Amino acid sequence: MTPTATSPGRPGPSAPSVPPGPTTTLLRAPGPTVSLPRPPGPVTTALRDFWAEDRRTVPAPVLVGITVSGLAGGILVVGHRPGLGIGLVGLVVWGAAVPALLRRRAVGDLATAALCVALVAVVAVRDAGWLVGLCVAAAAVVGATAATSARSAPAVLLGVLSWAAGGLRAVRWLSRSAGELVGPRRAQALVVLRSVAVTAVLLLVFGLLFAAADLVFASYLRVDLGLLPGRVVVGVLVAVLAATLAHLALAPPAWSTLGLPPARPVSRGEWLLPVLALDAMVLAFVTVQVVALLGGHQHVLETAGLTYAQYARQGFAQLVAATALTLVVVAVAARRAPRETARDRLVTRAALGVLCVATLGVVVSALHRMSLYVDAFGLTRLRVSAVLAEIVLGLVLVLVLVAGVRWRGGWLPRAVVHVAAAALLGLAVANPDAMIVRYNVAADPGADAGSRTAAALDVTYLQGLSADAVPTMAELDEPLRSCLLAGVEVAPASGGLAGWNLSRAQAHSTWSDGSHRSLVTGRC
Repeated sequence: MTPTATSPGRPGPSAPSVPPGPTTTLLRAPGPTVSLPRPPGPVTTALRDFWAEDRRTVPAPVLVGITVSGLAGGILVVGHRPGLGIGLVGLVVWGAAVPALLRRRAVGDLATAALCVALVAVVAVRDAGWLVGLCVAAAAVVGATAATSARSAPAVLLGVLSWAAGGLRAVRWLSRSAGELVGPRRAQALVVLRSVAVTAVLLLVFGLLFAAADLVFASYLRVDLGLLPGRVVVGVLVAVLAATLAHLALAPPAWSTLGLPPARPVSRGEWLLPVLALDAMVLAFVTVQVVALLGGHQHVLETAGLTYAQYARQGFAQLVAATALTLVVVAVAARRAPRETARDRLVTRAALGVLCVATLGVVVSALHRMSLYVDAFGLTRLRVSAVLAEIVLGLVLVLVLVAGVRWRGGWLPRAVVHVAAAALLGLAVANPDAMIVRYNVAADPGADAGSRTAAALDVTYLQGLSADAVPTMAELDEPLRSCLLAGVEVAPASGGLAGWNLSRAQAHSTWSDGSHRSLVTGRC
């Protein structure tokens, strides 16, 4: 019997307990379902942080560096041939960003920035437009990697796009800092600006009048007013570039935190079968190449019905494509392969390691084919560039092998950027245009460099090379020396430091002796 009243000194009845059961259902009052907003994704967060208002003002040393960069760009670039001036500007624009990198102790970013400066400095050393263009384009990628502190592959790609976005952000940073600096002294600042503007107009008008009235006075001015608009525009652009580098280094974007979403691992058999089949095919191809190399020309002629030159020409582009596709296959397989157990990791390393090592054999085969082709048809700029691209791909394969030893590849994207930049710098040091002349002259079977005649060379192609090749042409024996030099157009030496270029200076010094003009050029 259940009591209905409490007795004195006894506790009251407890609340009825829910009888045990498999589940307990809670009834919810009817009404609209309220869904909470999803948290922002990593891309949205990175973009929001990138455009977030930076309340820091421009430090005085950074402002001085930006101003000096703008003045240097306007003075050293406009009105001069590409040369030492551009190289100096490439160094000066980093002056405002280096302090921020030093404070962050970003040793890797400082090394990357040094590579960027070195690539821009090629403008002062080499005259070949194609080589200078490649180095400047690579400097843009390398510089963005350093300024944005890129660590991952998406960060490197987004770093290139950060040039324009970072410029807009830097302009906003400068304008806000200028407003805070002026602050309550806005009226005084306007007075100073009006005074400077009136002074500039007066000096410009009276300077033009006096220069037109007296040629002696005009000779002392030495100011080309026609270049003034261009210098102003270039100076402003260079100043914005310096501000962009400084602000990116001071507040780097969080692109390195972005990454591809984790891939769902597949079963071992699902990914291992195609990789092992590809391993077998690549190894079989390399074996055939070794047999063809040992068999020589006669084996190739009897087996494929091709000469060595035709055999080489047939496959180089395909082998370059195969090397690049191998890197894609390795990247995809590394993402999808299971790595839960030590056995899975061992199998993955072994299968992908064999593929990378075998593909290095493909790289060697491609380079050997190009060597045969060059022996038959000579060396050109396109063939030099193709060889460089294949060498870079081979070096990237080596880096992938190193990263796969401990399965840590966080350093790999920036290392690839460093390798590509160093390869371009090595090409600039090797002087490809001079190398083309040297190789083609010495490539005639049965004839040495001194006895080879111009009739066996593509003289028109060699004469169209840049000033980089002129000193090498001057070292040849006659009559080939005079034949080539007679058709080369050598620009006059620059009259100033900003337009100085090492190759052009050497070519002008070689050309000015005039010894090649004493011979009859009709022999060409």
